[in-house]
Amino acid sequence: MKVLIIEDEIPAAEKLERYLLKYDATTTVAAILDTVESAVAWLRDHQNEVDLIFMDIQLKDGLSFQIFQQVPVKKPVIFTTAFNEFALDAFKVSSIDYLLKPITFTDLSAALKKLESLREQLHQPKDQPERMQALVANLKTKEYKTRFMVKLGEHIRSITTDQIGLFYADGRDVYLVTTQNRKFIIDYTLESLEDILDPKIFFRLNRTFILNINAIKDVLVYSNSRLKITLVQEFDKEIIVSREKVGDFKEWFDGLQNA
Repeated sequence: MKVLIIEDEIPAAEKLERYLLKYDATTTVAAILDTVESAVAWLRDHQNEVDLIFMDIQLKDGLSFQIFQQVPVKKPVIFTTAFNEFALDAFKVSSIDYLLKPITFTDLSAALKKLESLREQLHQPKDQPERMQALVANLKTKEYKTRFMVKLGEHIRSITTDQIGLFYADGRDVYLVTTQNRKFIIDYTLESLEDILDPKIFFRLNRTFILNINAIKDVLVYSNSRLKITLVQEFDKEIIVSREKVGDFKEWFDGLQNA
């Protein structure tokens, strides 16, 4: 697959390219452009050289929607942005998906699998996105869960995500732990929680823990290139960032994903 990236933040473009290669090592990035003007010029001459376009909405010289007013965009587009108010405009053009920053590898993988699924359904070449638009016309901006219902004896309570310090798995059970150290079993897997929690606030550290950034008191360099987390609240289990998650954790913790 050959991809065009239109993004005015270098760290965001580099991260996107890294995730694309992680998803498919044969992916080639044809160009990285940072303005409406450069994108229009490139698309006029080279559009047929790519299969897919990733497009940030706010560029150095304007909104990327201006590109569509100046040149026909015949390739599928996946929009990336830190703001959700442009969702309706995004789906009026050749949009397959709309990813809110900070983009995770999970979000990117889901978008690419969606594109692959659409192509299989349509039984048509990659450079014909017109019917794809009809299939995704009713897609909506992704929303994240803001509260969880839990049982307390015979009572049912609602706990908002800002009251949650972490989630963790113990055997087949998954627990929600509040900032006040109250613990509840919930009917979710960690995998399902990853899809419904806001990735700006929550991060999966390893196979056991998903942590709220506001629950972090300290991060210590640990053995074997791993990291150890100390929480603001008291907690009796050791929390270690797995080696394969360290790079993504540092970007999330540093806020680079918001770029």
